[in-house]
Amino acid sequence: MFESLDLGLEVGRVFKQACDALGLAYIFKASFDKANRSSVASARGPGIEQGLEWLSAARDELSVPVTTDIHEPAQAGLVARVVDMLQIPAFLCRQTDLLAAAGEAAAEHGRAVSVKKGQFLSPREMAGPVRKLAEVGCENVLLIERGTFFGYHRLVNDFTGLGDLLELDCSAFSDKGSPPVCFDVTHSTQLPGSGEQTGGRRERSPLLANAATAAGVHALFIEAHPDPATAMSDGATQLRLDEVAGVLERVAKIREAIA
Repeated sequence: MFESLDLGLEVGRVFKQACDALGLAYIFKASFDKANRSSVASARGPGIEQGLEWLSAARDELSVPVTTDIHEPAQAGLVARVVDMLQIPAFLCRQTDLLAAAGEAAAEHGRAVSVKKGQFLSPREMAGPVRKLAEVGCENVLLIERGTFFGYHRLVNDFTGLGDLLELDCSAFSDKGSPPVCFDVTHSTQLPGSGEQTGGRRERSPLLANAATAAGVHALFIEAHPDPATAMSDGATQLRLDEVAGVLERVAKIREAIA
C-alpha cells in the first residue's frame, strides 16, 4: 500500500540501488487502494487521485517503470495514463469487464497488463484472462503466480503447476505464445483468513524466491517495509527493507548459474 510518498520513495530507492548493482530491471509497485481488506476499518490507501500523483512522482524520481492494481473498469483509463503496467488482482482475474477495460486502456496508451493467478485457478485456466485481453487488443501480458488455496488459512506453491504456467500455450489467440511469468514471493507466504489481519510467514520468502528463480520465472514480486510490524497492509508477509539486497544477491547468482 502507498502509505506515503516519502515511504514509497525510501523503499523504491533501496530496491533500485540493489537492482542496479546486480544488473536487474526494477518496476516500482504501490497500491492507491487496497479494496480487499479483512475489515471495513482497515486502511486502504490514499485513493486514486493522490495515488496516481504519487506514482507519477515515483516514476520521475526513481526513473523506473511503475505499476498499480485496479479494481473497477472505470479506473483503467485514468490509471493507464500514468502507469506502465496495470495489474489485475487475483480475486478479480476472471472479471470480464475489468479485463476488457484494462486491455483496451493498455492498448490505447501502449501499456502492459499483469494478471495475478487466482488462488482458486489451475495454471491452464489462466489462458482465459490472456484470451480476454487479446480479444480487446492487448497482448503485452504478464502472469503472476501467488500460491493456491490448500484448505483453510493456507497457501501452497505448486512448482509443477508453476512449470505449467511457464509453458502455458496461448498461441491460438496471441502472437506472444507463452506469456512471461512473475512469482509473487511475499504474498505467497500469506495465511489467509487467519484473523482481523491476514497472517503470514515472511521468513519463508527467501526460500521461495530462490526456488522460483531456479524454476525459471521471468520476474519476482517482492514487498518490503522498514518496519513490517507497523505496516498498514501485509505486515505479516513483507520483508524488512534491510533484507532486500541479500535476497536479490542470492537470486541473481541463481539466475546466472542457470543461464
